[in-house]
Parts: sequence; structure tokens; C-alpha cells
Amino acid sequence: MKIDPILLSVYARTFKSITDEMSISMEKTTRSPILCEAKDYVTGLYDAHGRMLEQTENLPILAFSLAPVCKYIIEYFGDDIHPGDVIFHNDVFSLGNQNNDVAVYAPVFHDGRLVAWTAVKGHQADIGGAVRGGYNPNAVEVWQEALRIPPVKVYEKGRLRKDVWDLIFANIRLDIVQHDMKAEVGACKVGERRVVELIRKYGVESFAAHKQALFEATRRMMEAEIEKIPNGRYSGEGYVYYDGRHPGTKFTIRVDIDVRDRRIRFDYSRTDAQTNGFVNGTFTSSASATILTLLQMVNPDIPHNEGMVEPVEIVIPEGTVLNAAYPKATTFGNHLCPPNADAIQRALAPAMPDRVTAGWNNLLCSLTTGLDPERKEQYVDIGFMGLKGGSGAMQGTDGYDHIGMIDASGGVLDQDYEMFEQQTPHRLLRHEYITDSAGAGQWRGGLGVETIFEIGSDDTQLVTFGDGDFEPAFGLFGGGNGTLNFIKLRLPDGREVTPKNKDLITGVPKGTVYHQQAGGGGGYGDPKKRDRARVREEVRNGVVSDRAAREIYGLKE
Repeated sequence: MKIDPILLSVYARTFKSITDEMSISMEKTTRSPILCEAKDYVTGLYDAHGRMLEQTENLPILAFSLAPVCKYIIEYFGDDIHPGDVIFHNDVFSLGNQNNDVAVYAPVFHDGRLVAWTAVKGHQADIGGAVRGGYNPNAVEVWQEALRIPPVKVYEKGRLRKDVWDLIFANIRLDIVQHDMKAEVGACKVGERRVVELIRKYGVESFAAHKQALFEATRRMMEAEIEKIPNGRYSGEGYVYYDGRHPGTKFTIRVDIDVRDRRIRFDYSRTDAQTNGFVNGTFTSSASATILTLLQMVNPDIPHNEGMVEPVEIVIPEGTVLNAAYPKATTFGNHLCPPNADAIQRALAPAMPDRVTAGWNNLLCSLTTGLDPERKEQYVDIGFMGLKGGSGAMQGTDGYDHIGMIDASGGVLDQDYEMFEQQTPHRLLRHEYITDSAGAGQWRGGLGVETIFEIGSDDTQLVTFGDGDFEPAFGLFGGGNGTLNFIKLRLPDGREVTPKNKDLITGVPKGTVYHQQAGGGGGYGDPKKRDRARVREEVRNGVVSDRAAREIYGLKE
């Protein structure tokens, strides 16, 4: 079939509008603040073979984890896929990325022929396991973390399998999760209707031909970007501190990047071995981290479909900290993205100085759970306000203030202050930028934030997970480092407790004051070359202190 270039553009933009509409459906119909407030979910569209057509990346590391599972599901069920089927999946040992990230897949049929798939994946407030909320720093195997859901039909040929549904949700603590999964199903159905309308309008042959042409055009765009990188091998490292069980442990992520003309290969074979804790990744989460980091260095107008990833090869041997072997614990895996990105940025900085960023603030997060004394209901809250540090600067551009971790790339939104106090028993006392938290440079890093709130429930459970309290975000080409993270608790009796960066603390009393700082991003270039007027303005606005302006930026007036 002859390819119409205008129609090709129509298809590309329609695919994107479909996943955007699915995303809006999720935002408006989910109930958990993790989803409707923070938007910790993604929506995607795939062809009959599971190849990515488009996605809406509220959280990029989740978005690039949908296609591998779609292909696995197609292989798993074979010919046993029918109109009206709806499939759940979260299993990290069949290409899932994290236990709490539960996906829904729905096949799309036209005139009895499988033509596409719609999919949604969202972080659920609970997924069983030993700890409410799903993060268990004491876990050493998957069963201590979560209910494993390999591919399973919850709807078959349009009919709910009540026995399967009840089996799954009998093993999940919070009723809200059922409603959020129904929202995922609904969003998939929105996408299914739109795909069918599109194919009815232009025909299945046109859909197939233009889809393939879109893949090929996108592949050429990515190849052209790779071709701009000088051929050669580039190596870098990132670091992970403490596995949750053995104090003082440190793990190194090592990447060797081979660029050969129009292809790029990321090889993690020299990465340290897996841990005996929950600080392990899965292949899918680690490969997703690699892709999203690369995408930050290339043309942002490249469509996100299968053609984009065809010139990229990723090697992550099983048994490494980035690809743990069954049945190791892996809940922390998504959060290995920042040190993975650090390794890639350090490796490519000499070859692409105008494309890389300085280091982003590494995640240090907390999760509080307990019983709301007024509502008499259980709550789970991931502290999105406090975890969002600054991003690294790059040539010509300051880092983003309060953007969050690189695996979210700004996709995870902050909590609304009033909704935070409505949905938890806590009372917010302070949330503001921190002066001098950004790494200094000709282009400075993004600012970090300080968060203080009073815990409003007795016998509260606090889980901490992350890094950034050992190593600040690094500067590049003379730029300064960012600042470190910390979390502290001041108990009602005046005692101070500093949780470890992977910790589980039970029995935290009502009235405890929670204090967190998320550091800033690294700076880029010599601070003394920063525009003088900009430095003066930032001193007036409290971004930079008088002392830093004089001593670091060299401001003389």
C-alpha cells in the first residue's frame, strides 16, 4: 500500500491522543492519592505483536516496562486470546518491573482479528506481602514483598471471573485497590474504543501499513541521533548504598557503552552481584531506566514507538544487582534508575558534553501507614512532597527545581497540601525550597526542598527507602555538587531518631514531627562564569545566600 505522509502524521498523533485520553480517564476515576494526585501510572498502546505504538509517560520507568510484558502475555496465552478478555499482571519474574506496579492488558479486535492491545500500569497502594504499602526493607525473597500475579484473565470473553477477582483481592489489605484496578480496566476500554474507531475509519490494511512505516521512520530518527555520538567505548559507574540488611554495604553499577555508527549497546556485565536484600532490580526496570536516560540526550520529537528502541541493545546479566535471579526480593528495583543514570551520564559526558546533565538528586523517600483516628480507616501515603529534589544542570540550562527522581523525570506530581491533610491524619508544617541546596555552576542545579509535618496517628509505621544521604548529586565540568538528603523524627518526648535510608520503624507515636530534606541537583561549568545579574537576582530571591554568592560565585558587589 502506498504510504500517505499526511495520513502517517494523523496516525502518529491519533495514537498519542488515545493514550492521553486513557491517562485522563485514570486521573479522573482512580481514588488513591498515589494515582489521582501523584499520577504514578502510565498508559500505552501496542500492536497485535506487542510492539509499542505510543504511550503517555506520567512515570517513564513504568512506560517502558509495558511492552515486554505485552509480548510475554501474547506468548503465554497463544491462541487463547479473545474479544472481551482483560488480563492482570505484576510478576517481576515474568518481565514485570515492580510488584506494586500492577498492569491491565486488553486485546483489541476488529472483525474478529486481533489488531492491537491497550494497557495501563499503576502503582497500587497495597499488594499484599509482609508490609502494608508493599515496601519491605527486610525482605530477601519475593513472597515477603507481595502477591505475585502472573498473567491471569480477570475477564474472559467479556465476563468477570469472580473467583479470580476475589482470590486476588482477598490477599490485598486495602479496598481502594479494587477500585483503582477497575479504573485501569476502564481506561483500557476507552483506548479499545478509540482504536476500533480509527481502524473503521481508515481500514485495517491502512492501519497495518502506516504503523510499519511509522516504525521505520522512527528508527531512522533514532539512528540519526546515535550517529551524532562519536564511535567508541565509553564507561561509567553509579553507586548504591546499603542493601537494607548489611550496614556499610556499597554496590557499583558499571556500564560499558559501545557506539558503532547507527547502533548503541549498553553492557552491564561488570555490575556487582545481586544483594541479599530488597535492593535489587529486574531486567525490565533496569532496561527501562537505560532507555529513559538515553532519551534525555536525543531529539525530544522522536515518537515513542517500537522503532525508537530497535537500534538500542541492552545487556544485563542475570544475577547482578540490576537483574536479580528468582526468587530474590526486588521492590527497590525502580529506584536503581538514578545510579544507573549516573553511570550513563558519566560515561557519555566526554562524548556528548552538550547533551548530558550533571547528577540529579537521588531519591530518599518515606511511606507512612496507620489508622486514621478520626475516620477509623487505614491509610497509606508515599511522601511525594518530600522526595522531590533538584535535577542536574546542563550546558545552557539550569536544573529543574523540585522535580524529583530521574526515573520519574518530573512525571510524578506533588501532593496538594490540603488533599495531603484530607487523605492522611498528618498536619503539614513546612514545605519550601532550600537556599544553597543546588550545586553551583555556570548553570546551577535545581533546588531541593524541606518538608516538615506532624504525624497524626498512633502506632504509625514508617518505611524509608532510597539513597542520596551518602553521596550528593555530582557536578560536571567544574560545577559543584548538590546537597545531601536526610529524614529525621522528633518524638513527643524530645528524642530524635534518624532512620537508615532503607528502614522499617513501627510504633511511631502521634505528635512525632517528621523532618525531611531532599537535596539539589549538580551544577554544570565554572560558577564564576555565571551571569552576574542572575546571581544577584537569586540572592534577592533567597535561592543563593550572600556568602555563597561571594565565596562560590565570586560576586564582588
